[in-house]
Amino acid sequence: MRAFAIIIALLSTGGLFAQGPVFPKLEGETADGLNVELPRTTSGRMTVIGIAYGQQAQQHLESWYEPAYLRFVAKHGLFAGSYEVDVWFVPLFTGLNKAAYEPTLKKFRKSAHPEIVKHVLFSKGDVAPLKDAFGMADKGTPYFFVLDGQGRVVYRTEGAFKHDKLDKIEEFLMD
Repeated sequence: MRAFAIIIALLSTGGLFAQGPVFPKLEGETADGLNVELPRTTSGRMTVIGIAYGQQAQQHLESWYEPAYLRFVAKHGLFAGSYEVDVWFVPLFTGLNKAAYEPTLKKFRKSAHPEIVKHVLFSKGDVAPLKDAFGMADKGTPYFFVLDGQGRVVYRTEGAFKHDKLDKIEEFLMD
């Protein structure tokens, strides 16, 4: 009976099935003009979001485009067919960088691979809620989040592309 009471207490406080924080609302547009609000919880699918809010971070974010697209969207890889996931890369234009929004969007429309274009969300959103919630202090680093179907963060990583980081993200998608 005592064990039953402990389990009930853990369940009611979230201790046994603890979930991460809800990802803050982030709005933007795709290169083809579609307005999108993240997280998109209507599909109930897992979501991977990569965010960069500095010029150096944007270069690192771009290094993720092709390998993440191939693994998660095009389904290249040993386990890639065993999960469904939405993938978004978000260059976030803040402060003085907002002036670069339109020129960057136009350049991207001309140079990016048509399939990757569908997964890049340009945003002039506020970075403060993200910085506060997730400690995104370094604007030279891209940040990556895996969200469950309810928009809760289940995993986070950061930095330039590395295969082991991509593999770790995939592990959380298969859980």
